[in-house]
Amino acid sequence: MKHKSTLALLTLTGMVWGCAGTPPDDLGIHNGQLRSCPSSPNCVNSQSPDADETHAIAPLGYTGSQPQACNTLLSILKEWPRTTLIEQRDDYIRCEFASAVMGFVDDVEFYFSAPGRIDVRSASRLGHSDLGVNRKRIEAIRAKFAAALP
Repeated sequence: MKHKSTLALLTLTGMVWGCAGTPPDDLGIHNGQLRSCPSSPNCVNSQSPDADETHAIAPLGYTGSQPQACNTLLSILKEWPRTTLIEQRDDYIRCEFASAVMGFVDDVEFYFSAPGRIDVRSASRLGHSDLGVNRKRIEAIRAKFAAALP
């Protein structure tokens, strides 16, 4: 009986870890652009001018200095549940958001591409549909960000 319990626990652990997936190797800024979205509806990107309504999302806007906006955004991200900050530079932030139940991971990038503008890309690593989770999260971050700005 103990053997079956151990096997079930190992199987469940493997399934949950398997939900994290592997991060794409081409994340980041390439020629002033974030990676484009795949055709699946589990991604939003503010840098896709020809994107359909499923993938298009507005960039974050701010007034004031870039360092101040960056610090405000970082403070929001650090308080967000199940969030891991992966990379931070003067003009770029990348983090991973994990879902509460199965631990599915979304890769989220913020790019300070121009004064007053933060481009954003949020995409699920696995699956086809995210039921709008990436868009809802970015819109919630946008609201907190706007409320926190001076």
